[in-house]
This record gives sequence, C-alpha cells and structure tokens, in this order.
Amino acid sequence: MALRLNVATLLFSLPLTLFTLPLHAASFFAQVDSTPPRGVLPLHHQLQQLAPQASPDALRLAAQALNCAEPNAERLAVIDYSLPSTEPRLWVFDLRQHKLLFEELVSHGQGSGDAQAETFSNTPDSHQSSIGLFRTLNSYYGRNGYSLRLEGLEPNVNDLAFERAIVIHGADYVSDAFITQTGRLGRSHGCPAVSEDVTYPLIDSLKEDQYVFAYYPDAEWLATSAFLGCTAEAAQLARR
Repeated sequence: MALRLNVATLLFSLPLTLFTLPLHAASFFAQVDSTPPRGVLPLHHQLQQLAPQASPDALRLAAQALNCAEPNAERLAVIDYSLPSTEPRLWVFDLRQHKLLFEELVSHGQGSGDAQAETFSNTPDSHQSSIGLFRTLNSYYGRNGYSLRLEGLEPNVNDLAFERAIVIHGADYVSDAFITQTGRLGRSHGCPAVSEDVTYPLIDSLKEDQYVFAYYPDAEWLATSAFLGCTAEAAQLARR
C-alpha cells in the first residue's frame, strides 16, 4: 500500500514539474548562450582590459548592445564621445582574437561641440554626430577618399546615417599637429573622421557587417535604446 501511495504521489507531482519546465527553458538557454565559457571573462571586461583609457560605461554598454544585436560579431569599434577630441577615443577590437587593432583620434561634427562633443542628432544637415549602434556596410571612394558606409540601427537616434552620408573617412584635420595648432581636432559634418595614416587598414578591418558603437551619456538614449534594453524590437532591427 505504501508503495502504491509513493508512486501515486510521484505521478501527481510530475506534471507540475513538466509544465513549469517550458516556462523557464527559454530564459535558461538564453543565459547559457550569453554566459562565456569557464575561465573566459565577459565581453565588457575583455574590452576594458584592452582599452583601459575608455570609459567603463562606454565599454559595458557597447558589449551589451553588441550581445543583443550579434553576439558572434568578429569586429567592434567603440567611439567614446564622453572624451574630448584631443584624446584617443576610437578603439577597434578583434573579438575572435581578443586583440586591440586600433586606438585612434576621431573627430565629431561641427554642430556637436568644440573640443568636446555635447549634442547629437539624427537630423540631415545638422552637422552633428550620432550616437548608438551602427552596422558597417561597404567601403568606397568618394569626395573624402576611401570611406566606409554606416547603417544606423536605432530609430530616431541614428537610422538616417546612410541618408546623411555619415561615414568613416580620413581627414588631414585629425592629427596631433592640428591639436597643437588649435587646441582640438578639426570637425566634420557629422562623420567620425580618422587620421589619414590609418584610413585604409582601419576601414578594411571594419567593412561589411561589423559593428560600431558610439557612446555619450545621453539620458534619453540610455533609457530608451532598444539595444541597450535588448527588447523584442532590437531583434527585428538587427535582422533587417
């Protein structure tokens, strides 16, 4: 009799367990997918090791946005617009090889500020830089020489980047000599311009389906970004 009672008790308890498993499976496997192997640091810690001069917030949020958009990305560039233009504030990471490929000066737009960028826009002809997550497209030769097209992935934040011709390109006003003369870098029409010395290898390292994350502690963007919050909308935006 005791055996029958124990078996009955077990049978009655099994369905409850089985019914609860599917509810937790998705979150469990999502956590497994996002958890690095034993002995491997999370992505934002790896980035901080490679680029200790960058804001920890910039690198943490860059890792967060990339993990939401494409956790298997090969290359990532991070621009930290919280730093002045007189300091290196662009880093290009090889995520598969765990290497820092570039640490460079980078310009901001004329409308964003003087030596320090303070305002950002998605508006054509504003001559302001844009923040948020971008995907890289093809390289090409244009009026600024060898350039890299960017696709802004965040609606109302940077999704007009292609229309605005916001691209990575080289410029003679991105140099230590220009800083010595003027106390800041030269400014673009919103493009993240880099030194002419690194234009070709830097663009080649990033072209075609890599990612660029431009950071600034803008309260509204931090609170509403689909990629920082990793909402269902973010998955749709990343796949488009």
